[in-house]
Parts: sequence; C-alpha cells; structure tokens
Amino acid sequence: MQIRQPIRNIQDFLLSTYFADGLRITIGVLLPSLILAQFGMLKYGMNLSLGALCVSVVDSPGPMVHRRNAMLITTALIFTFSIITGLTNKNHYFIGFLLAISSFVFSMFYIYGIRAASVGTAVLLIMVLSIDDVRPWQEVLLYAVLILAGSLWYTGLSYFVYRLRPFRLVQQSLSDSILEVAEFLREKAKFYHHNNNYEKTYSDLLQLQVSVHEKQDAVRELLFRTREIVRDSTPEGRFLLLVFVDMVDLFEQVMSTYYNYQQLHDQFDKAGILSDYEMAIKRISYALDDIAFALKSGGTPVVSKRLLIEIERLKIKINDLEKNNQNQEYNTLGIIALKNIEVNIENILARVKTIFSYFKIRNSKDIRQAEVDTEKFITRQKFDFKLFTENLTYTSSTFRHSLRVTVVMLLGFVVAQILNFSHSYWILLTILVISKPGFSLTKERNYQRLIGTTVGAFIGMGVITYIHDRNTLFVILLICMIGCYSFQRKNYVVSVLFMTPYILILFDFLGMGSIALARERIYDTFIGSGIALLASYSLFPTWEHEKLKEAMLDILKANKAYYEQVIRLYFEKNYNRTEYKLARKEVYVSTANLASLFQRMFSEPKSKQLFIKEVHQFTALSHLLSSYVATLSLYNKEHQFIFESFEALKPIANNTNYLLDTSIDNLEQGNSTIDNVPLIRLNDNGLAIKKGEDLVPEQFDLIQKVAYDIYKLSVKIKL
Repeated sequence: MQIRQPIRNIQDFLLSTYFADGLRITIGVLLPSLILAQFGMLKYGMNLSLGALCVSVVDSPGPMVHRRNAMLITTALIFTFSIITGLTNKNHYFIGFLLAISSFVFSMFYIYGIRAASVGTAVLLIMVLSIDDVRPWQEVLLYAVLILAGSLWYTGLSYFVYRLRPFRLVQQSLSDSILEVAEFLREKAKFYHHNNNYEKTYSDLLQLQVSVHEKQDAVRELLFRTREIVRDSTPEGRFLLLVFVDMVDLFEQVMSTYYNYQQLHDQFDKAGILSDYEMAIKRISYALDDIAFALKSGGTPVVSKRLLIEIERLKIKINDLEKNNQNQEYNTLGIIALKNIEVNIENILARVKTIFSYFKIRNSKDIRQAEVDTEKFITRQKFDFKLFTENLTYTSSTFRHSLRVTVVMLLGFVVAQILNFSHSYWILLTILVISKPGFSLTKERNYQRLIGTTVGAFIGMGVITYIHDRNTLFVILLICMIGCYSFQRKNYVVSVLFMTPYILILFDFLGMGSIALARERIYDTFIGSGIALLASYSLFPTWEHEKLKEAMLDILKANKAYYEQVIRLYFEKNYNRTEYKLARKEVYVSTANLASLFQRMFSEPKSKQLFIKEVHQFTALSHLLSSYVATLSLYNKEHQFIFESFEALKPIANNTNYLLDTSIDNLEQGNSTIDNVPLIRLNDNGLAIKKGEDLVPEQFDLIQKVAYDIYKLSVKIKL
C-alpha cells in the first residue's frame, strides 16, 4: 500500500497558497521595520508595518482585481479612521460612541460577502490599536501618513508578486481542490473495508464534500475572473481550464455510485474481492495526489504502472468470480453491482489518464480550448446601498450580528478602561476576531483562540526566559510570523499558537517583554472570549435552525433541476451542456451548504437543535438522490441508446418530479398530512431493447423511491 510520505506533505505545504500567503505577509509586515531600524527609525517602521498588516487582512485568495480594489478601499478607510481615532481618543465618551457606530456599520459589511467583511475588520483593527495611543495632532497626522504608506507598500508588493507569476495562485488553488477530491476518494474507499463504520464514513464524506465544493468554487472564481485565462490567450490558461473542467466531471463520476455496502460485504467478504476495490480506488487517489503536486511544482506526472496493474487485476477477478458462479453461490444482482462499480472505476481512470495527457502538451499552442461559458458560472456581488438598508431589520441575521458586535465592543471598551491594563486593547482585539454571525462559529473560534493563546504564551515565556541571543530570537520571530500568517486560513489554533510567541518576542525586542506581559495577554484573551461567547448566546442570537428551511428548499429545488436536466438526456434529443453543468453546480453548492449547516447545529445548545434526526435523514436522502441522478446521467453518456425506447419511463419521471414538488410545498406551507401519493411501478413493455438497458428503468425507480422517502420526511419537519 502506498502511503503519502511526510516529505511530500511538507513539500505540498511549502508550495501551497497558505505558505505563499505567509511569506508575502511576513515580508510585507517585517521589511519596513527592518529597513528603518537600520537608520534608527524603528518607531516609524512599526507604523508602516501596522499599515501593511491591516491591509493584509483583506488580501485573501481570489481574482486580483477584487484583491486590488479591496486593498485600495481598505487603505483609504484605515487612513481616514486612523486620523479620526487619533484626534478624538482623548475623550473616552466620544471614542466609545465612535467605536460603537463603526462596529455596527462595518459589521454590516457581511451582507456584501467575506472580502467586504474583512475590509470592515481591518478598519476596526486600526481603530482598536489606536484607541489608547494618545499623541499631539501633528504626530497623529504623521502616524496616519505612515499607515497610508505602509498600506500602499503592501498593496504594491501583493500586485507585484501576482504580476510576476499571474497563474501561480490558480495553480495552487486548483492543486488544493484536486487534493480534496483525492481525500474524498480515499474516504469512499473505506466502504469496501471489512467491518467499516458506515455511519461515520458517510458523515465524513459529507464534510469532505463541503470542502471539495469550497475549493472548487474558489478555483472557479479565480479561473473565470482572471482575464488572461478567460481571453484564452496563453497555453497555460487553456491547460488550467481543461484540468479544472475535467476534475469537476471526474468528481461527478466519483459521486455517482452509491450501493448498499452492507449487502455487498455480506455476499462477497468471503471472496476477498472487496479489498481489491478498496486498493484500486486508493491507487486512483494517489494518482490525483501526483497531479496536484505536479500542478504546484511544475513537473509532469506519470501514470503509475502499479495503478494499471491493480485495475487489470480487478477486472480479471470480477470476470473469474462471474465465470465460477455456476452454483449460484453469489447473488446475480450483487455481481452486476460489482461489475458496475468496476466499470465506473475504469471510467474514472480514463478521465485521470486524460488529465495526465494534458501535462504533455501544457506549453503547446495546440492545446484545445475548454468548452465552457464562464460568465454563467460566476456570481456577481452587488454593492448597492439599497441592500444595506434592506437588511436593517431584526429578521436579518447580519443586522443582529452587527448589533451584538456593537454592544460587546462597547462593553469590552468599558472593561478595558476599568481594568487599565498596559495592553487592554487586547480585550477588544479578542472580541473582534472571535465575534462571528452565528453562535457555533463564535464558539469554535473562541476555543481555538483560548487554546492557541494559552499554549503559545507558555512557549513564548520559555523562549524569552531561556534564549537571550538576539540573532536566535530574530530567527524564532521570523519562523513564528511565517507560521502565524501561513496557518491563519488553514488552522486557526496553530496560527494563534505561533502568533503569541511572535508578539511576546516582538515586545521583548522593543524592551517591553516580560513574564507579566504573557500573563496579561492570557487574562485579556479570557476576558474578551468570555464577553464574546456570552453575548453570542444571550444577545440577539442567531441559531442555525433559522436557516434550515431555506437550505432544505434550496437542495430540493437544485436536485429537481438537476434531475430534469438528466432525464432530457433520455427523453429529448436536444441537450444543453451549459444548463446541465449549472444545475449540477447548484446541487453541489446546496448540498455543501446544508451539510455544513447541519454540522454547526451540533455545537449549539440541545434546546436549539430542532428536528436533528429528521434533518440528518433528509441530508442523507438528498445526497443519495443526487448520487443516483449522477449515475443515471453518466450511464447515458457511456452508452449509445435509442431515445424513443425510454418513453415508457416518463410516468415514473413525472411522478418523481411531482413528489419533489410536493415536498417543496410541504416545507414551504408546513403541511402535516401525507396524501395518498402512489409509486409508479415499472412496466417492462417496450424497455430493455439492448442488453444492459434494464439498469436504466431500475435507476429511474430508485430515484423515485428516494423522492418518495423525502416526501414522507417533508411532512414531519415543521420549520
């Protein structure tokens, strides 16, 4: 069995967007202070670094035009607010009022998306760091100009790095999304493992599906909004687009098959063939790992001979099993299922080989253009004031979040003034980074912050106490900075764990480091965390069950639209590839949204976990439905049929649509009675003209039965 070596894992990380971000931010923040320190102007350098740090908050992966615009808007806002805060912070009442108003307005930026929300966070960050910094107005203006210069320096650095290698971020993001698909495959391979925990594997698969969607969506945004790629002007752009389109199709192939694995184990465990399926699927996942690594490293992957041998061995074994089944030792349907899985594995392998072949013509001008209407796959975010005013209502979760942040920031400010610690702004900083729109997210970030800060403080105290060599301390500071900024999107606990020693060592360099400082940081973090967590529970709370109804309706509508596109493959000769792919994308989006929402519900108080059992069943059935529909879709593409022969299946297809429509109505209107909706039975007349076509009616029937189960469940859930 191949095991991914630790060296490959380290290489993957060093070539990832996370490490690239960490290096860029570290250079952007550290360099101004280092250079000016050589001329005895460290104080000015620190101000420049602060400007760079605030702007780096909004410089998350995405299309460069969005990043650039966000950084320039942030630069203007933090320059303005550093002046306003610096000129008014002598009056505690006024600055408290300004903090409250700003907290509300900038927290409302969540309605415009995550990047806009991070713009608001950056502005509040400069305010919090400037609140206790009382100085003459001339120095305030100089401070603001230095903040402006630091912001522009970082914006210029980020843009320069992008122009240096414009495709680098797309390569890294695409690589990360392929690694997630490989992980999904490895998890799915567990279904073929003896004595597997199916419930846990299924739950893990749903979580991985959320990750796959998030990563693919990030790549989609980057690819379809990057001018060089959309214009189709370079071989590299066409290559990346081809790989991405094929990977989305491959993921559909991976999603398609769903069997009763318990029955397969009951029948075939004694034959020992299921372990071969597990190994074959794992080998394909390792091939995807190689593709992902080649994308980041610039290499050319080669299809492993062991993979080809494994697939060939599997084909031979299943054929032998069928030949030797003269005494009907194994169920015929079970053998058909195994053969279908094996065919699906071969089809996945064929797609993997196609992606491998793209690397050989990566730099060739002859590389073909991917057929995709990019405009239809990107979501436009409106930035109009009307959206802001429409959300100024208590029914809006963003409005409640903004009210909550306003109150807790004001409360934190009052507590900080009463305690009068030397760095009391840490309380406000903690509240700012922990406060999230939902209780579950706030709770999760709270624990991560507390664990990271506490452990990091002890590490920092150990470093300051036992290491006195300035050069060694600087190297540790550098490592901690890179670690902090590299993990801030990947693993927040690790990020904070690096952040605390980095801050303590930094203060030590400034002649302010001590054990008391570490102790104070822990105190401030616990105070800020406590205020934020209590507020998220008791102050204008937002619970996940409030969004359940909308999420469930979205997934039903998406599955119905996807099903309608697929049955057109059987009943109509006209087929719109773009509409089909859009419908498929919406299924992935809505499935990921519902799965992540369901997981967040588990971290909420028991009293807020409404219909948890029914919602779990609904999520499972929805996933099953989309898997069966994907199987029906792929079966059509992989076989040549006469479309007219499927007319007899129309009643089943229509009834499935009716069941899904009724389920949508039940959820919307809260119907509490089950109407007598019959299941349409299979009629074999006119079907199965060609050998193997009998699987198509069976698939239509399976989809109808799942739709019927969803219909019955929709009556039980009252939201």
